[in-house]
Amino acid sequence: MKVGYKDLGVMPYRECWRLQQQLFEERLSQHRSAKGGAAESCGTILTVEHTPVYTLGKSGDATNLLVARDYLQQLGAEFVESDRGGDITFHGKGQIVCYPILDLDAIGIGLRRYIEALEEAIIRTIATYGIKGCRLSGATGVWVEHPAAEGSARFEKICAIGVRASHSVTMHGLALNVATDLKWFQMINPCGFVDKGVTTIERECGRKVDLAECRQRLVERLAEELGCDEVVAEESLGIE
Repeated sequence: MKVGYKDLGVMPYRECWRLQQQLFEERLSQHRSAKGGAAESCGTILTVEHTPVYTLGKSGDATNLLVARDYLQQLGAEFVESDRGGDITFHGKGQIVCYPILDLDAIGIGLRRYIEALEEAIIRTIATYGIKGCRLSGATGVWVEHPAAEGSARFEKICAIGVRASHSVTMHGLALNVATDLKWFQMINPCGFVDKGVTTIERECGRKVDLAECRQRLVERLAEELGCDEVVAEESLGIE
């Protein structure tokens, strides 16, 4: 099974959302017309760095934004109410955001297994930097556990996950903190949690990390977790 791949560089959230929606509708149309036939490709994986933006999922609580929205504008950050799952999070420089637009029926998995595949791809990726990631019951995403200490969080999130799926076709995805400035997270209760923290790969491994190298490792491991044996560059993607 093939999967397409395109790195979009740096792109504002809303612009990328429109591209996602376009690819989602195209994949959904292909899904409906396939009528059970075998597909050569299961979809497309997009990676991107966003300009500073806070996004609130459809099930999120707006009170988890701890400052006024006009203050965010002064800082050069946007606020967007999204149609993904999950609560509030931040996207910005030094973070790999990954949006797989995939037909899960073509892959042969359900939504729960898909989310597990996203988590496992992250766990395997950060392991190459000597970081042990873990899952928490009732808390989607990938976490790093630290020894309990007074005044500090025991669990810190290194990757947030929030997806949307319709008729087995997915969009939205994950955000892996590689070198993200963690000060941005001080203005929210990240993913709605008040008793957990946020961390990055660089903070955990204590050195600079090449973002392009990390991105490549992530895409390769995600393709493996999805059972895709070929990753094909998508050079012609654009917004109509």
